[in-house]
Amino acid sequence: MNARVNDDGTGGSGLPGLSRDALPGRPPLRDLPLTVLVGVTGVGKSTALAALGDVRVLPDRREVTDAVMIAALAGRPVTDREERFALTARYRETHPGGMAQALGSLHADPAVWPLPLVFDGLRGQDEVQYAAAHFPAWRFVSLHAPDPLRVRRLLGRADRFDRVSATGPDGTPDLRSALALLNGVRDVFTPAELDALAALTDEGHAPDDVLAKTRIVVSERRNYDPQAARAVLAALPADRQIDLDTSVLGPDEVAARVRAWTAQR
Repeated sequence: MNARVNDDGTGGSGLPGLSRDALPGRPPLRDLPLTVLVGVTGVGKSTALAALGDVRVLPDRREVTDAVMIAALAGRPVTDREERFALTARYRETHPGGMAQALGSLHADPAVWPLPLVFDGLRGQDEVQYAAAHFPAWRFVSLHAPDPLRVRRLLGRADRFDRVSATGPDGTPDLRSALALLNGVRDVFTPAELDALAALTDEGHAPDDVLAKTRIVVSERRNYDPQAARAVLAALPADRQIDLDTSVLGPDEVAARVRAWTAQR
């Protein structure tokens, strides 16, 4: 039996112009020449995205996660970052390619999604390795920055998805102590870096906000190893990947390098 497009045009995915099933005239995203941003929160993906210019940006990983993973596993919207990490970890138990596998399974209506297309984005070794191995038409912009800088960048934005409970692990009101007790924090931050994060209150940041943003960074590192992802991409030919340190390169330089690299296609 042929799959049918829902009345809303989503083909059952909940994403306009994208369907889970193969439909006439809708090629799978796995076969299309996507430019894929790779990096965890706070590495500068928005800057790189703006530099790509006249392209169509596919629904981002949050939207694909909601439509393909969260809806099936939770049956309700989930905004808490740590709960989302737990649900996506369950998805990866049966789909080792994670987000790459979810995105590659969708089919695109070219009338809604004409080339060139960009996706924001992939994270971690498993997603990147799966995409690089299974989707040879995809190219990757790898972005990275030190974790303390990522916390600072998160403190400077008001993203509704940058949410976790800000309660200290032991209920302590002392920020430095609360930071030190976060699960996995010592695998990410040195004692000196934790001292510097606690001192961010001197710059006017609320302790709960510093704690919450630090938890996001630690949780991401626990679920997606950015260094392992970079190592996978570094093994690809130069025409398939570009690696940018956004702590060294300013926004204009990031934009210039991304534009020059994409023009090579």
